[in-house]
Amino acid sequence: MPHLPKLAIKPALKLTTAALLASTVVGCGLIYKVPVYQGNLLEPAKVEQLKPGLTKRQVSLLLGTPTIRDPFHQDRWDYSASFKRDGGKTDVKTLTLTFDGDSLATIDGDYFKDEPGELARELGRYGNLPREKDKGR
Repeated sequence: MPHLPKLAIKPALKLTTAALLASTVVGCGLIYKVPVYQGNLLEPAKVEQLKPGLTKRQVSLLLGTPTIRDPFHQDRWDYSASFKRDGGKTDVKTLTLTFDGDSLATIDGDYFKDEPGELARELGRYGNLPREKDKGR
């Protein structure tokens, strides 16, 4: 069996190593990961309108259907949302409303105050939502 000279092996080894290294580096971190919003993204202006004494119907008209409406605790509504950006840690926030009968009693927790506007801008950029100027405003 013929023996290859050492000089012929070195360039081939260098080329193979460079190709493997380049192919692994290309796949690292270059893929864009879409920010993921899930749940109830509440508008700050509507949350600010909440006040004790509102009926369940009024709250539902302001905020929409709660994420969690426990049949065993019908006096508690949870509006929960999660946000994950760039494949990182998921941030979860929950706004909890408790009722005394049909009347809003307490408002506890937190919600994403800035993200609904940010999400609308991002989706508008990709063509999923109409821009304000397109609505004739």
